[in-house]
Parts: sequence; structure tokens; C-alpha cells
Amino acid sequence: MKITWYGHSAFRIEAGDARILIDPFLSGNPAWDGGWEAAAEGITHVLLTHGHADHLGDSAAILKQSGAMLVANFEICMYLVGQGIAEDKINPGNLGGTVDCGGFTTTFVQAQHSSSFPLDDGTNVYLGNPGGLILHFPREKTLYHMGDTDIFGDMALIQELHRPQIGLVPIGDRFTMGGAVAALACRRFFQYETVIPCHYASFPIVDQSADKFIEGMKGTETNVLVPERGAAVEL
Repeated sequence: MKITWYGHSAFRIEAGDARILIDPFLSGNPAWDGGWEAAAEGITHVLLTHGHADHLGDSAAILKQSGAMLVANFEICMYLVGQGIAEDKINPGNLGGTVDCGGFTTTFVQAQHSSSFPLDDGTNVYLGNPGGLILHFPREKTLYHMGDTDIFGDMALIQELHRPQIGLVPIGDRFTMGGAVAALACRRFFQYETVIPCHYASFPIVDQSADKFIEGMKGTETNVLVPERGAAVEL
């Protein structure tokens, strides 16, 4: 499995024949100036954790250009259909559900956050439940993109049900759990082999380093990986 982080919560996952973008906030991402075209090359799937602009990002443009499958909650799927995405390219689900994505499955799990998108008239459209995404592959490690979330006790059930080996963990504080709490969540509830922190060092109002998370993970057997933006790592 190859994983590329583009800053904030945007990732590319390459596993088997799947080429997956998760939360592709690329254009306008303060932590990334490479645009979306190269990141979306050969893409087969776009997965979204929730509807905020810094997670939907370039989804509509990428989906139209690539013809990739959209995997998201029902409200996000129908919102993007309204933006011109073909209905036969959506694969909607919701919390507790698992969808077959062809070559892997995605399970929607709880996240403690919100989900909406700003409209031109100054209002916001509700875009369903925020969530995390569990990706199960037949011959690769199980990956959990936690979305934007605080710590919550039912993370223990997520571990029991799915046993993820790779965690993509928000640590930036203010809009998600901060680094120390994120480390507590990983230590208390999960048995990760590798964790990659995200949702930090982008906007000025979130934490600018992973130091608190790294410190909080000291003494564990989990590998804390802080990749260079845009550089693929293999796990």
C-alpha cells in the first residue's frame, strides 16, 4: 500500500488496482500548492468523510474529469449529483453501513463533528452525518481515516469490529482533538501499527506541528509517521 499526504486531511491511497483520494482539499489548501491534477492521475475512487469545504475540496472537478466512483454519505452524494456528478458514479452509505467499492470495502463509522457546505447566499446546506472511514482490502492492511473528530468511547467498538492497522489521525485542535488527546485515543482504544497525523499545519488557527502528538505517543509500539507532503510512503 502506498499513502501520499497532501496536507490537511487529503490523502491518496494506492492498494491493488484501487487509486483512492480521501478528502481531496488541494486547490486552496494552505499546506499544498501543487493543484489537484497530478494527485488525481489515474484515480478510481473519491472518498469523503464529511461536507465541510476543506474536505470536499476539489471533489466535483476530480470526479467529472476522472469518472471515479464517489463514496460518501447519502447527502453528500446527492449534493454532488446536483453539481453534475453522474448518479451511476455514486456509492452512498451512512454510519454503520459497509459498501463494496470493487477491490475493497468502506465502512462508515462515527465521528464527533459537524457537516455542512456554504452557499453563495450566505447560508449553509446540511450534508449529513460526519464520519470516519474504514477501508478493508483483501491483501492489504486495514486503514482508518478518522475524519474530523474528538475522542469518544465507542472508538473501542471500532477497534473490536475492524482492528485497523493504519490510522490517519486528526491532531490540530480547535476543530478536532488536539495532539495530546489524539495520542490518548490511539493509546487507549487502538492497536495501530502505524499512525499518520493530519489536520494540522495548514490554516494558522490550528496547531502548526505534530509535536504534542509525537510526545503523547512515546513509549508505545506504534510507528508515528510524519511524511513529507506529496511524497508517497509504502506500508
